[in-house]
Amino acid sequence: MKLNNTITDVYGIEVGHAQNEEALTGCTVILCKKGAVAGVDVRGGAPGTRETDLLNPVNLVEKVHAIVLAGGSAYGLEAASGVMRYLEEKKIGFNVGVARVPIVPSAILFDLSLGRADLRPDSAMGALAAASAVSTPPAEGNVGAGTGASVGKMFGMSLAMKSGLGTASMDIGGGVIVGAIVAVNAWGDVISPDTGEIVAGLRSGKVGPLRIGKGSQFADTLAMMKTPIGRGVLGLASRGNTIIGVVATNAKLTKAQATKVAQMAHDGFARTIRPAHTMLDGDTIFALSTGTKKADVSAIGAFAAEVMAQAILRAVKMAKPAGGLPGLNNS
Repeated sequence: MKLNNTITDVYGIEVGHAQNEEALTGCTVILCKKGAVAGVDVRGGAPGTRETDLLNPVNLVEKVHAIVLAGGSAYGLEAASGVMRYLEEKKIGFNVGVARVPIVPSAILFDLSLGRADLRPDSAMGALAAASAVSTPPAEGNVGAGTGASVGKMFGMSLAMKSGLGTASMDIGGGVIVGAIVAVNAWGDVISPDTGEIVAGLRSGKVGPLRIGKGSQFADTLAMMKTPIGRGVLGLASRGNTIIGVVATNAKLTKAQATKVAQMAHDGFARTIRPAHTMLDGDTIFALSTGTKKADVSAIGAFAAEVMAQAILRAVKMAKPAGGLPGLNNS
C-alpha cells in the first residue's frame, strides 16, 4: 500500500477543515463515521476540552464518531456542536433507543491574540468542516485549527513565529498504519529531533528597550529562561498556547490501550517542543483505533510518538507568514 503520509492513510479516517482567514482561527474535524475506539491524555497545565471523561476506560461508551480540534480558546468548543448536528443528520451516533447521539470529544487552543478575538470557531464552522471531510490528503499549514497557531511566545507575539497544522503517517509492519495530525501552538520552540537545532520559535530581537538573544536567528526559549530577563517575564508569559492532536491506527485497541497510545504519543511533543507540557500549554492528544489488525500496543505507542514528531515538524514547515509573524513556508 502506497501511503500519502497523512492521517487519512488510516482506514476509516476522514479530515475536514474550516477557517476564517480574517480572524485567523479555524477548526479541524477528524471523522470516523463507523466509530473508533478512543483514548485521550492531557499533559498541559491549561487545557480546554469537551467529552474527555467518557474516554476513561471505566466508562460506558466504547466508540467516538469524530474528534474536533479548534482555535478560539474555550469559545471554540462550540464547534463540536455543529459536528454533532452534521452527524445526527447522517444518522450517525450512539444508539440510545429514542435517538442516536454522536460522540464528539474536542480540544481547543488559544489563538485570540493573533487575529480577531471577537470571531471564533462556532457551530456553523464545525458543521462546515465536518461536511468537507474527505479521506484524501488534507491540507496543512495555515488551515483548520492551525490557522492562528504560533510558536515561541515567551515575550509575547512580537518575537514569535507562525505555525500551523501538520500530519504524517507510517506503516509499522504487517499492514499496520499509524498516523497523526496536530495543531502546533506552543509556548516554546520547535526542535529538530535529529539535530537538536531550533526549527521555529522565539526569535532574537528587541522588546521595547530589551535585547532578546545574542544575535543569532533564534533566542532559544530554554536559554532565556535562565536569564534575569527571562525569569522576570515567566509570571507574565503568554497564555495563548497549546498543542492539540490526534493519533490513529488501523490496529485493534481497547479503550485502555488507546489511552496508553495517547500517553506514549506525548513523547513526540517532548522530542520536538522545548519546553513542552508547561503550565501555559493545554497539550492534549487523542488516540483512535479504527481497524482489526493485530499489533503490540507498545509498538503502536512508540511509533505514534514518531509520527507525532514528524507531524509537528510539518506544521511549522508548512506554515506561511500571517498576522505579522514570519513563517517557514514562503512559497
